Amino acid sequence: MAKHLDLEEQEQLDELKHFWKQYGNLITWLLIVVLGAFSAWNGYHYWQRTQAAQASVLYDEIERAVKSGETARIDRSLADMKDRFGGTAYAQQAGLLAAKAYYDKGNIDAARTALTWVANKSSDPGYQAIAKLRLAGILLEKKSFDEALQQLSGTFPKDFSGLVADRRGDILMAQGKKVEAKAEYEKAYKDLDTSVEYRRMVEVKLNALGIDPTVGQVKTAAAESTGVNK
Repeated sequence: MAKHLDLEEQEQLDELKHFWKQYGNLITWLLIVVLGAFSAWNGYHYWQRTQAAQASVLYDEIERAVKSGETARIDRSLADMKDRFGGTAYAQQAGLLAAKAYYDKGNIDAARTALTWVANKSSDPGYQAIAKLRLAGILLEKKSFDEALQQLSGTFPKDFSGLVADRRGDILMAQGKKVEAKAEYEKAYKDLDTSVEYRRMVEVKLNALGIDPTVGQVKTAAAESTGVNK
């Protein structure tokens, strides 16, 4: 019985050796790839956390520079942020913050440069949208109407559709294109949520063009309540 078991174990061992000889290298390499990918994944996320932590410290520095009004300090900190942590959300926030500080100081060119960087480099559609809207506003002030409209072309997140339409309306009004401006304001009024306070400003713009956007809503509500379509 013992000899039978020994022979059976030997056969199994021989089969295992044969299997390992045939597939051992493949299994080893597969394990290396899987473990390497897992290690790389962990390493990448650790690197991301480290980057975010360091970027947050530099962002705080930019905030302090903005509060103190030290333009040169803002310049240095923002340049450092772009160079070291340009791919982080903190960098995009810093660009928007610095742009506002530059604008408030009357340094329009610096504000435009900071906003252009965010618009071109940010991976976040929301930050891109904010940067483009502000850029369009600056270009509108400079009467660079075509460039301003160019900033508002392309795709924007749905939540920004009303604001983009409103800004287009402002640019078209400045060009004397009242019919086109009216259409954009109407779109803005429709797209902006009723809870958004800025919607009232769009209503005022439409009123100035002789349009009361609430009239249609009142008629629609009345028709719905009576079950009559007009």
